[in-house]
Amino acid sequence: MSKPSPFRYFRTLPEIIRLAVMLYVRFPLSLRNVEDLLHERGIDVSHETVRYWWHRFGPMFAAEIRKRRIEGMRSTRWRWHLDEMFVKINGERHYLWRAVNHEGEVLESFVTKTRDRKAALKFLKKAMRKHGRPKSIVTDKLRSYGAALKELGADTRQETGRWVNNRAENSHLPFRRRERAMLRFRRMRSLRKFASVHASVSNHFNQERSLSSRPVFKANRAAALTERRGLCAE
Repeated sequence: MSKPSPFRYFRTLPEIIRLAVMLYVRFPLSLRNVEDLLHERGIDVSHETVRYWWHRFGPMFAAEIRKRRIEGMRSTRWRWHLDEMFVKINGERHYLWRAVNHEGEVLESFVTKTRDRKAALKFLKKAMRKHGRPKSIVTDKLRSYGAALKELGADTRQETGRWVNNRAENSHLPFRRRERAMLRFRRMRSLRKFASVHASVSNHFNQERSLSSRPVFKANRAAALTERRGLCAE
């Protein structure tokens, strides 16, 4: 007797949409890569259809993931790591600000054209409005952070130093891989949207595999996959 195909579960349109969106967001794939992978599974869709599904359903999936994770995180206010990264949009330099907790989960992202005190203040206000005030804030030596924290009355919580902000620096790597696969961004709105959705999905599947045994990692990965399927089904 022949074994059943591992792709037999993807028959209904909602399941196909879920698969296409998660492939595009979770892995460093282009729209045409996703189209080819779906074709290998017997699903004939255009890359433009995948683009439409991503714009329509990606933020919905990410919002539900983010909502449940914020409710379940107890230690988010212990320590934050803040950092900004350069992102080019049509050849023009922009700044993607990101707040990461001590476990490496991206809490908030914010896109600006400058990285002055005003931009840092907007970013911090947005992050604190959603997640509260942390006990410790680790940053690099950019003076915009100190000026913004002083205005918020939290300058005594700031920590700076060599290598202390590696947690935030390392969290940029998955996004950089996605940026290269997408051949950069063309609009600020697209960057904001993708950064938010990518962070939520990346957080959901971030299992810290180097810190756990293989059986524990496999159990956590299976639980994350089951939860994701339930979220998308809703």
